Amino acid sequence: MKKFSSIIIMILFLGFAHSSYSQKTVLKSGSLESLKGVTELRVEYTYDNMMVGKYKEADYVAKKVKEYNEKEAGKGDAWQEAWIGDREMKFQPRFQDGFTNFCILASTDLKIDPNSASKHRIVVHTTFTEPGYNIYMSSKNASINAEVTFFDESGTQIALATITNSPGSGIWDLDYDTGVRIQEAYANAGRALAVLILDEVYGK
Repeated sequence: MKKFSSIIIMILFLGFAHSSYSQKTVLKSGSLESLKGVTELRVEYTYDNMMVGKYKEADYVAKKVKEYNEKEAGKGDAWQEAWIGDREMKFQPRFQDGFTNFCILASTDLKIDPNSASKHRIVVHTTFTEPGYNIYMSSKNASINAEVTFFDESGTQIALATITNSPGSGIWDLDYDTGVRIQEAYANAGRALAVLILDEVYGK
């Protein structure tokens, strides 16, 4: 990857310092050169066939709902509602903020927006989620894996990228809520995608 300015490197360090350094973002196929000059990308999100830890998502959700409802009537149902609702309320906005704010920092006029009228589009497909945990003296960071598919203005797929092991945890370990941990994994993933695009398209 080409050199960033010292301020970009510092922000990256601060953004990822609390987490694992094993995150990888790779352009698996295609080219992003046609995005040069594009200022906005419409973003869509999918979660089909997602694994959660070692479980298929449906099995994981059924297990958690049962466990929570056995402890307290209705708690599992509330948890399931939050599990789905957090995507639109927490995860997706944090991904967008991470991406767009990094581009601003890099002095590049590029943002992603689910409501954009742009014909250039990306689809972020979360393939894996590690919810992590924080139980008193024991904790584990959340993480996500995702595939990002790029489409040009004609709707033709032009590239595919993968984001692996994007880490997330709450600020100062205040991450007892699953959604808080996972949303930071999305923020890191958004920044990582911005880094990839700026490198591939602008050599920054």
